[in-house]
Amino acid sequence: MFPAPQQKTIGLIVNPIAGMGGRVGLKGTDGAAALAEARRRGALPASHERVLKALVRLAASCSPLAVFTAAGPMGEEAARQAGLAPTVVHTLAPAASSADDTRAAARAMLALEVDLLLFAGGDGTARDILDVVQDRIPILGIPAGVKMVSAVFGTTPGNVGMLAARLLAGDPAVRVRDAEVMDIDEDAMRGDRVSTRLYGYARSPYAAALVQNAKAGSGQRADVALEAVCRQIAREMQAGRLYILGPGTTTRRVMSALALPATLLGVDAVVDGKLAGVDLAEADLLRLMEGREASLIVGVLGGHGSLFGRGNQQISSAVIRRIRRSDIIVVASMDKLLQLSPRSLHVDTGDEALDATLVGHLAVRTAPDRSILFRVES
Repeated sequence: MFPAPQQKTIGLIVNPIAGMGGRVGLKGTDGAAALAEARRRGALPASHERVLKALVRLAASCSPLAVFTAAGPMGEEAARQAGLAPTVVHTLAPAASSADDTRAAARAMLALEVDLLLFAGGDGTARDILDVVQDRIPILGIPAGVKMVSAVFGTTPGNVGMLAARLLAGDPAVRVRDAEVMDIDEDAMRGDRVSTRLYGYARSPYAAALVQNAKAGSGQRADVALEAVCRQIAREMQAGRLYILGPGTTTRRVMSALALPATLLGVDAVVDGKLAGVDLAEADLLRLMEGREASLIVGVLGGHGSLFGRGNQQISSAVIRRIRRSDIIVVASMDKLLQLSPRSLHVDTGDEALDATLVGHLAVRTAPDRSILFRVES
C-alpha cells in the first residue's frame, strides 16, 4: 500500500473592501475617507469573486487540504463556497474589518505554521501581513486591489490557485524566493504624484509567468524614440473618434503632444484634439463611448508587463468590449519591453472570456513607423 498523502495547510485572509475604488476612478481604498468616497460613488466589493477563482483552482488540484481563515467575508465565506471546510481562527468585531483584523488573523496562522498563507488585497494588505509574518512562512497574493506593484502577487487569481497547488504538491519547478513588497502612497497618487518605496521582502512561491515582478522604475533620460512615436500617435488621431488614454508617463507624452493636460494616474479622453474628460471612472467612459467609435491608448506597466488590471480598473471589461482589438494602441519603449521577464504582456480584467480574446500577439509601438509583436497572456 502507498502511504496516505500528508495533509497540507494554508491560511486565507481576504480584504473584503480591496479593489472597490478602481472602477469608480479612485486610486485605492486605504483609509476611512477613501472607503466612504468609494461607497458614495457606488463602488461594490470586488475581492470575493477573485478569491473564489483562486480557491476553486486550488481545491481541484490539491488534496487533502486544511484551510485556516478569518470569519465571514475575510475568508470563511469564499472558502465554503469553493467547497472547502475551513477552520475559523479569527472572529471579526461587529464593526467592518480592518488592518488590525488582517494582522490578528496572520498571527494566528503564523502560530499554526501553515505551509502557505494566501491573501487577497493590494499592496497595503501585503504590508500588513509582512509586518506579522516577516520571513517565517511563505505568502502569496491573489490580486484584488487597485494598486499592486509588489512581487508577491500572482498574475491572475486562477494562476494563484495553480501555483499554490504546485507548491503544496512539491513541484520542483516552483521555488520560494525573496519577493519585494512595495507600496505607493495613496495620498500622493490622489495628488497625481508617484511615490513608491520598497517596504521589505517576503518569502513567496515563484514560477515563470504565474507571478508578477515588482514594478520597475523608469529612467530619467529622455527616450527620443518614445517621444517621437507619441507625437506620431497624436498626429494620427481621426476626427470625431474618441480616444481613451490610460494612466502613466507614456500616455502623458501623447497628451503633451496635443498640448493638453493629463492626469498621470487617471484615465483621460480626447475628441478632435480637445479634452472630453479627465480622471474618468468606468461609468464616465461608458457614457462618452455612446454613439462613438473609440480607440484605447495604453502603456505597459514596467517590471511585470501589465496592460489591464493593475491600476487602470476604470478601463473595465465593459469598456474594453466596446473597442475592437485592432483599436487598442499599445505604446512602450524598447528598453522597457526588453526588461520584462518573462517576455510577455499580461491582462487580468476579471472577465476570463474577455481575457481569452486578448491573448495572442499584439503590436506594440516603440518608435515612429515601428512596432514589435509581443505575446499577451492571461
